[in-house]
Amino acid sequence: MKTRVEMALAQNIPPFKIIQSMREGLSKAGRKYEEGEYFLSELIMSGIMAQELSKMLKPYIQSSRNQFLGKVIIGTVKGDLHDIGKNLVSTMLSSAGFEIIDLGVDVSTEKFIGAVEKENPDIVAMSCLLTIAMDEMKGTIDVLKQTGLEKKVKVLVGGRPITLDFAREIGADGYGSDAIEAVSAAMDALRK
Repeated sequence: MKTRVEMALAQNIPPFKIIQSMREGLSKAGRKYEEGEYFLSELIMSGIMAQELSKMLKPYIQSSRNQFLGKVIIGTVKGDLHDIGKNLVSTMLSSAGFEIIDLGVDVSTEKFIGAVEKENPDIVAMSCLLTIAMDEMKGTIDVLKQTGLEKKVKVLVGGRPITLDFAREIGADGYGSDAIEAVSAAMDALRK
């Protein structure tokens, strides 16, 4: 894998194009898993490879800015222990110039709220892979509204089962279907 990335960079292929190809590969692996053609281990391995690829490309896509564009608190919601997608989004946001505070996985509403109060971020980004944990996103947004903190932060959501309609339904400010869209959503959120 390393040799292919080095060859692509030597041919002046932009790092974001390489990441776009990686995203397409991850989507294909996800579809093959859903269709029963791939096993869970193959899906996990493709995610690990994508993570390693992102680490390799990070120096090539570092922001040239001396300041952060904004601060993002990110985590996988309570009831979900998956972090590959969250980690890819973190890498992409960091590379785009955002300061990242990663709360990890299985993050409760209370932990998100505490981090918002302590860190004063511009954006809260929540990830979810399991459909059974999707309600946690809504619960966190509801508490942000009840406490008045939603006026201070924008909320982005994403993950395999999350759709734009669901994001709107729960009151999120933005949605990204993948790591590249998450960067666009974060940029849009800052402009609002």
